[in-house]
Amino acid sequence: MHVFQLLTSAQGIWIWIGALLTLFIFSFLFGDNPLYKFAEHLYVGLSVGYMIAIYYWNFFKPDLIDPLFGQGRLILIIPAILGLCYFAIFVQKFSWAIRIPMGLILGWGAGIAIPAVLQANIIRQIQGSLITSQTLARWDTAVWSLIVLVGVITTVIYFFFSREQKGGLKVVANIGIIYIMIGFGASFGYTVMARISLLLGRLQFLLRDWLGVIQ
Repeated sequence: MHVFQLLTSAQGIWIWIGALLTLFIFSFLFGDNPLYKFAEHLYVGLSVGYMIAIYYWNFFKPDLIDPLFGQGRLILIIPAILGLCYFAIFVQKFSWAIRIPMGLILGWGAGIAIPAVLQANIIRQIQGSLITSQTLARWDTAVWSLIVLVGVITTVIYFFFSREQKGGLKVVANIGIIYIMIGFGASFGYTVMARISLLLGRLQFLLRDWLGVIQ
């Protein structure tokens, strides 16, 4: 009865649409089919359209159109032309023009990203891995800090290929492999749990909002 009552309200119609699209996506469990393709293409199309609108109103219009035509900042013609060069990929004769903005973006991005990555992923990691006097104040913190420090050193040694890994070096490298596998396992487990959380959310939507069998 709850399912049919939803058809009498505007919100209920959207719940029906969401439920049907969810079932279309779940139909992939029985193999690729037109219903799944319809829901997939609809999702991709709506996502692209939504992102185009977001980028236009949040970036393109306030950062280019308004300053260029409203305030007369002619210097913005240069980034506008560079942006148009991306569309040259659709014209084979002028497809080479896309290399200009891509080269500038990659060069600028590398110059900005490399120092940030070194600071965040290397320098900060080294600082965090060192056991300071404050860390040694509590034994449990000291133990975990020591475990992390051993993991960092053994993992780095595993990727040290300047010498053949044999003897004691091989033992240390094997310990690094254990740390790497633990890291991969934790990452995989987190990914699986995130997907299960999404599944539970859709099941909750179907059973509560659509069918009304749970509260």
